Amino acid sequence: MNFLNRFFKNKKESKTEIKISDEVHIPLHISKSVNINRENLEKAFENCDDLTYRTVKLQDHEKTIEVLLIYLNNLVDLKDINQNIIKPLNSYDASNNVQSRDEKININTIEEIINTHDIQRINNMKYAMEGILSGDTLLLMDHDVDGLLLRTQGGEIRSIEESDVESVIRGPRDSFIENVHVNIGLIRKKIKSPSLKVKQLIIGSESHTIVCVCYMENIVNQQALSNIMNKLKEIKIDGIFESGYIEQYLEGSPYSPFPQMQITERPDKVCGNLLEGKIIILVDGSPVSLILPISFFQLFQSPEDYYERVLFGNFTRLLRFLGFFIATSLPSIYVALISFHQEMLPMDLIIDLSRSRAQVPFPPVIEAILMEVTIELLRESSARLPGTIGQTIGIVGAIVIGDAAIQANIVSPVMIIVVAVTALGSYVLPHYSSTYPLRMIRFPIILMAATFGAFGIIIAWTWIIIHLCSIDSFGYPYLSPLAPLDPNIKKDALIRGTLWGFRKRPQTANKGNRSRW
Repeated sequence: MNFLNRFFKNKKESKTEIKISDEVHIPLHISKSVNINRENLEKAFENCDDLTYRTVKLQDHEKTIEVLLIYLNNLVDLKDINQNIIKPLNSYDASNNVQSRDEKININTIEEIINTHDIQRINNMKYAMEGILSGDTLLLMDHDVDGLLLRTQGGEIRSIEESDVESVIRGPRDSFIENVHVNIGLIRKKIKSPSLKVKQLIIGSESHTIVCVCYMENIVNQQALSNIMNKLKEIKIDGIFESGYIEQYLEGSPYSPFPQMQITERPDKVCGNLLEGKIIILVDGSPVSLILPISFFQLFQSPEDYYERVLFGNFTRLLRFLGFFIATSLPSIYVALISFHQEMLPMDLIIDLSRSRAQVPFPPVIEAILMEVTIELLRESSARLPGTIGQTIGIVGAIVIGDAAIQANIVSPVMIIVVAVTALGSYVLPHYSSTYPLRMIRFPIILMAATFGAFGIIIAWTWIIIHLCSIDSFGYPYLSPLAPLDPNIKKDALIRGTLWGFRKRPQTANKGNRSRW
């Protein structure tokens, strides 16, 4: 347990005591008396009715020795405890053991009796408490200052299923779950290399959440890894319950609408990024992993791009870029054309638009913002409701509200079409969370278009591009490989090349190991 040195890192404790609360202090080291140890643990876990104290008796020649087992019954595998710990202890008889006839039962004997695959010998009470809270079983016996921490973690976990957020037509169907150890196993099944390293940290003064950092030792940029590890160790918080907590502590530009790291639930996507020198952060209790560093163009990439032939993969990727432009700029272009640049439209179209807008009392900018806000409300309400009801609300609500708005002359039919196509454009990105920047920057671009017309759209996009050039993802330029320009941009940025052409890894990899094979 190389991560135990961070347990209780925010608790003020002396060299001999652990401070549980202002009123409760317990000794730091395990006592030789089982009764004293039990009293100390009962103080620390007061009113914890799910903590079990189980006494097991061993026959030591002509006397009986008691062994105390302590565990949280909702975090352990009770069958494992009964079969591999309690049953061997109950059936042991020192008088029938030739090697033990002249020896007293001690902690070394217990280690030989039980059948648990992972045993840690400890003499520190805070390590013991950390183990219990993690689902391990603590074994104590009289006249011994050492205890045994037995790995018996269990409990109910969700089965491995296909991701609902990142579904693909062609590709693996497995996805991460809330158990970090299972998630690491899914990664190791795909990358069978000793270079794949996993470092564990405990973050959260009260939650003590396991956070794992995964990387390829021979590929990763060591300086970037060191910076990220230092930032993780400096996190001060009482509880971590999702990877989003880690993301907010690590990002360098928290007020930027664009993410500086990517999230995914797919093990294949994680493995592909590991082989490019990226760093993966997994949080126990969350199926969402963090990928860093990233570039802006990585938000448009899907694992399916590489599973399909190069022409089809590039076609779908270009569709995503087109969807990005439509989702951010189509309403503002409509507002600019109707308000300022009618001369750019054919005369027949101008007449039709004028006829459809004759009864609408609002200017185009109010029309656009009103319908965009309505679409956002429908999107959020359908996402929060149960699946079947949410889909019904989304479809029926959009049809009913759109038709009613046209009949009431609140908006024009063309605006309904523009807003609908805009919503479709935002759905083509691989991950739902990637649509948040699109939905946010759409509104200021609409306002700029309503104020300055086409020049306002140009000014808004100039600001956005300058902002994208000014931020980085953990030292990696956010618009790379476009800015600064990389000669290998044609291989995997706007479009991708053939798989056999990926001989060089991107700039995120260690300079000494850029060659893939």
